[in-house]
Amino acid sequence: MNARHLVSEWFPARLRQDPRAPKSLFVKGELPGDSAPALAIVGARAASGHGMATAQALAEGLADRGWVIISGGATGVDAAAHRGALAAGGKTVAVLGTGIDVVYPAANRELFERIVGGGGALVTPFADGQPPRAGHFVRRNRIIAAMADAVVVVDAGLGSGALHTAQAALDLGRGLGALPGTAGCQALIAQGAAVVESADDVEALLGGAPRRPVIELPVGDSEAGRVLAALRAERAFGADEIATTTGLGPVAVTRALTGLELEGLAVLAPGGRFARSHLADELLSR
Repeated sequence: MNARHLVSEWFPARLRQDPRAPKSLFVKGELPGDSAPALAIVGARAASGHGMATAQALAEGLADRGWVIISGGATGVDAAAHRGALAAGGKTVAVLGTGIDVVYPAANRELFERIVGGGGALVTPFADGQPPRAGHFVRRNRIIAAMADAVVVVDAGLGSGALHTAQAALDLGRGLGALPGTAGCQALIAQGAAVVESADDVEALLGGAPRRPVIELPVGDSEAGRVLAALRAERAFGADEIATTTGLGPVAVTRALTGLELEGLAVLAPGGRFARSHLADELLSR
């Protein structure tokens, strides 16, 4: 099957809503209609066994309910998500960071054939012959988010490209969820992403009842409680400022900040400074 050139007026409705959408796309296969809900599942190429299994199960469960699964065609989480959708007999779309005639990664050649054969599509904004480049994948990630109702990050380090897709989801007003466990996902949850471990969690997210982590706030007069009270979401503080505000010593402040960060209640900002997380603000406002 040959690829076709699709101009923006024929894009899926979700993608047309993005003011930064490309002017045209190259498409091989059939793009699903706008009526079905769509979920983007993204994550690390070198994902853990748990991350891969969760991505595949999540995609399979939602495809079985009629969802379209969007991902980036990479190894790891992306490939697991595409395979999960295909296992359920569902539709899946791979948004590529290369020309549509460039099979990258080469190991996914058979998977790409199955995606098209299963009624899904390969999509790219890049002309034939374009090789993989870092900047291509940043552009691809925004398209992934724009084509979906929500994005779920399954496995990601703090420097993962999947976090670009998560940021694009926030920019576009899409739902955002993450699987707890990896540093990047924990950071997203701390910043307000829903906890997602199942198809039911995704539907709860889009239904306006996102699942939140079960976390108990520290006791007010404890070290952690005093440090949390000194933090603000809108401004980051250095450890010395926190020590002055709380009257705690440097060791106690560092100990408290480490614990709060691990719980997702504080986030590390540039320059070794700390801010209160959106999750903490939400819990404190209850």
